[in-house]
Amino acid sequence: MGPNIYLTGFSGTGKTTIGRQAAEMLGWTFVDTDDEIVASTGRAIEDIFRDDGEVLFRRLEQETLVTVSGRTNQVISTGGGIVLEERNRRVMDQTGIIVCLEARVDTIYRRLSGPTGTHDQQVVRPLLNDPDPLRRIIILKAERQPMYSQAHWTLHTDELSTVEAASEVVRAWKYLSRNLDTNHAIDENLAATVRTSSGEYPVWVGWGLADTVGERVKTMVDPGAAYVITDEQVHRHARKVQMSMEAAGIPSHIFVMESGEKHKNLDTLSHIYTWLAERKAERGHLIVTVGGGVVGDVAGYAAATYLRGMPVVQIPTTLVSMMDAAIGGKTAVDLPQGKNLVGAFKQPEFVLADVQTLSTLPERALTSGWAEAIKHALILDEALLRVFEENVDAIKALEPETASEALRRSVGIKADVVSRDEKETLGVRALLNYGHTTAHAIEAVTGYERYLHGEAVAIGMMAAAYISNWMGMLTDAEVERQRTVLDAYGLPLRYENVNADAIKAAMTMDKKTVGGKIRWVLLNGIGNAVTRSDVPSNLVDKALRELAQ
Repeated sequence: MGPNIYLTGFSGTGKTTIGRQAAEMLGWTFVDTDDEIVASTGRAIEDIFRDDGEVLFRRLEQETLVTVSGRTNQVISTGGGIVLEERNRRVMDQTGIIVCLEARVDTIYRRLSGPTGTHDQQVVRPLLNDPDPLRRIIILKAERQPMYSQAHWTLHTDELSTVEAASEVVRAWKYLSRNLDTNHAIDENLAATVRTSSGEYPVWVGWGLADTVGERVKTMVDPGAAYVITDEQVHRHARKVQMSMEAAGIPSHIFVMESGEKHKNLDTLSHIYTWLAERKAERGHLIVTVGGGVVGDVAGYAAATYLRGMPVVQIPTTLVSMMDAAIGGKTAVDLPQGKNLVGAFKQPEFVLADVQTLSTLPERALTSGWAEAIKHALILDEALLRVFEENVDAIKALEPETASEALRRSVGIKADVVSRDEKETLGVRALLNYGHTTAHAIEAVTGYERYLHGEAVAIGMMAAAYISNWMGMLTDAEVERQRTVLDAYGLPLRYENVNADAIKAAMTMDKKTVGGKIRWVLLNGIGNAVTRSDVPSNLVDKALRELAQ
């Protein structure tokens, strides 16, 4: 693998300015493929588009990429459409790391509407020759997003200075260059790298990864001992993890807690503390969670608090926990007054999701999990929603390649949001709560026993979609699109035999309530979630009536 960094992304995301700065920091050469084309042909990009069309330009672009890829120690800024060709993606993947620079559509439009004559304007103008350039940006970016998402690393540049963004590119290179497999390629199971104030950690999603836990723990943590915390439903998977760690020379012990949300409490936590104390657990030892969200939350909180903090590895075995609970460091237990009221942020050393373990889940539990996976697409990635829509049978049947790739992309969205807003202080991470305001209330009112979490989230997403529609943010067709995809994956769309007034009252206890007002996550179009605190009470009542069986 040649030491090159390829910057991909839509025009206006900062590839040229950030690329130059990153090259300077590394002492490398900066290359812009568009500039290379201009130099070799003696013609402006705009003239090539106008006189010869896009087909010729793409051929010149491909030839240029092959040429520059033969050199090393370069930061290479690529054209926004270079990812459209599979051959181009393969060349970049084989000769360096790919860092995708992302930005919101409004940011891109603002940057491209700057002073005439900027590099981005000159390059992008041929593709934005449209009476409505903003609409054109939205369409083009959506078409390319599935290819952009295949980058090894994604960096959002909206709020970053050039130096800050370039520093992140350099950090991506340093991290990923340490995580090459024996064939000098990036581990294909690496879904994302979560970046937090306490460091960074990888999230792996793939088929049959449980056997690799021991070697990964040995390489990244190398603890003197490990304490596997699981529940009675997935004890078999935990035993497999224990055997993998024992094979790597790590003494391991297992604690089996009772299953279910009702055991996510201080009593269970106390039993875990006693168990750790009896085994003389040390701060340098490791806690490993193997199970669903309940296990991850309780064991994660134990890791955050016992001995003032022990390292933890999250190995989720349910779809809901893979998509949500295991990533982001949020750990908690419930009180009788509400869910997750006592907790802490505790980032793991890594997260490993073995998609194969999902094949042993009861059908209802698996179905419940699709809600969180689809939620990520609804809030931030319309192109991923199309993947779920177009591959329903293969994904539901857990076809290894198709299901793993869809889930890997969904997990990548969650990881990126967590990296941007670790402690949920900027409002970005709140977007992940789409559907959760109503869902948590339904769970609380029904004693956490009638609906699985994903089922409640699906119902909650329908409530949020209706409200979005009535507030003029989501079209009837988009509401129907959400309803159709949730139904295709077997998720409930309404609740039954639950008092609507009780649900509304329970909402006031939700953590997302600020100053007595509920902060709703709504959709301003598919793939564009926003937060609103001005939802009229009558619309909430109307939505709850609409959802009643």
